Amino acid sequence: MTKDVVLTSRAPAPVGPYSQAICAGQFVFVAGQIPLDPASGTMPDGIAEQTRLALGNLQAVLEAAGASLADVVKTTVFLTDLGDFAAMNAVYATFFAEQPPARACVEVARLPKGAGVEIEAIACIER
Repeated sequence: MTKDVVLTSRAPAPVGPYSQAICAGQFVFVAGQIPLDPASGTMPDGIAEQTRLALGNLQAVLEAAGASLADVVKTTVFLTDLGDFAAMNAVYATFFAEQPPARACVEVARLPKGAGVEIEAIACIER
C-alpha cells in the first residue's frame, strides 16, 4: 500500500511535524483542522465562526485529496468547552446535512493557537 501526502495552501499549513492529510488505499485521513484563516493567519471569535472556518479548512484539504464532505465516514470534534456543543452542532449540521458521518465529540483542556474547536476526519473514496 502506498501513502500519499496531501498539502494545499487553501488550508492552514501544519503547525507541527504532521501532514494536512494522508491518502492510504481508499481512505483519506485528515489531520485536525483548527479555525485558522490560511490567508491571514487569524482566528475568528465565537464558536460558530470558528466551527465554520475549521470545517471550511477540512473541506479544502479533502478537495485537495480528491474527496468531498460527502465522502467523510467519521469525524472527531475537539472542544475546549462542551458548553459550546449546541452552537458547534448547529454549524456542523449545515456542512453535513444528509447522511452525516459517525462522530465523536470530546472536551479538551487546550487546543493549538488557542482555538476553541478542532475537527479531524476520515473519508473513503474510489482511487
